[in-house]
Amino acid sequence: MTGRRSASASAVLRVVLDEGAIARSTIARRTGLSAAAVTGHVAELMRRGFLIELPEVAGAVGRPYVPLDLDTERFVVCGAHVAVDHLTVGLLDLRGKVLAQLETPHHGAEPAVQAAQIAELLDDLLVGHAPERTPLGLGVATGGWVDEASGTVVEHGLLGWRGVPLRELLTEVTGLDVRVDGHSRALIHAERLLGQPRSRSSVVQLFTGNVVDAAFATGDTVHHGPRSAAGAVAHLRVDDSEEPCRCGRSGCLEATVSERTIARKAVDAQIIEEPDFADVLRSAASGNESAIALFRERARIIGQAAALLFDVLNPEILIVLDQSVRDVEGCLSTIRDEVAQRSWICQDAEKNVVASSFPGTELATASGAVMLNALYEDPLFTNLANAS
Repeated sequence: MTGRRSASASAVLRVVLDEGAIARSTIARRTGLSAAAVTGHVAELMRRGFLIELPEVAGAVGRPYVPLDLDTERFVVCGAHVAVDHLTVGLLDLRGKVLAQLETPHHGAEPAVQAAQIAELLDDLLVGHAPERTPLGLGVATGGWVDEASGTVVEHGLLGWRGVPLRELLTEVTGLDVRVDGHSRALIHAERLLGQPRSRSSVVQLFTGNVVDAAFATGDTVHHGPRSAAGAVAHLRVDDSEEPCRCGRSGCLEATVSERTIARKAVDAQIIEEPDFADVLRSAASGNESAIALFRERARIIGQAAALLFDVLNPEILIVLDQSVRDVEGCLSTIRDEVAQRSWICQDAEKNVVASSFPGTELATASGAVMLNALYEDPLFTNLANAS
């Protein structure tokens, strides 16, 4: 009975997330719940502070009704993304709007040091941007192999992490309810909750940064696999590459397209003086032809991986998250061209291969979505209830 009650409350809250200001009768039609059940769930969700009533409005035939909406002023959801060289922390409201975010180099790869830095950064954001709001919890996203169930980073080779109990570390230093997941799965949660409606049918998320990984979802399920190991595409072999990889082989996808590799190649090509990926990106975005060519060749290789994933998983859409897709003209079209040429399944690459719905706030949104997904899956969860 408790599971059914939570599922019904979840359905009500998700309809309000999707629709905005909405009448109880419309919620009943959208969810298939009885009017009495909707009334009961709405009362409970209002008691917990997730829903509010708006001023009465006239109905279609003149009969007034009181619409409901999410209370986006009472709570805040914290997010933290752990990258190879930096941390991104953010604050989101219940609609996933990023209220504030901050990106900064981290103080070193030691897990406890990073956890303490995240706690300090979040404290500063909360005091500066949401002093009157109640934190609902902390969502955390990172690359590598992440066991979502235990909140453990099983392995993150570039950080040198193995068996890091990240949820436990962050719970201790923040006092918040903490959820941890891999960043590609976190991005899928963000898209399905807040972004691309088509992603609710089936979706592949391909993330390319210093870490390269992927995630897949179909229907209501994000695929994790045993110990959440699904999506490990870093060592896919790509054509025309002899780039050495830390695994001991050469030509692996991550080694070939990683931000560190591109920064090193840019130095070799005398595009920049120091191996800084952000500098290469700025050069390309400002029109440097050599930098643009470097990114387009990288996009061609990313397109190889995207075509393979499309044929294996046959998703409704494939979302590529890469800074060059956002900032360098021609990168997304190059990826689409490669998919169109290589895929047996994809019939319309322009329609089926898309960029992130959250340009500029991808990492803050993804990490916050780890906690938002927990809320929208079970808004009656005890710890969330206690936050109100």
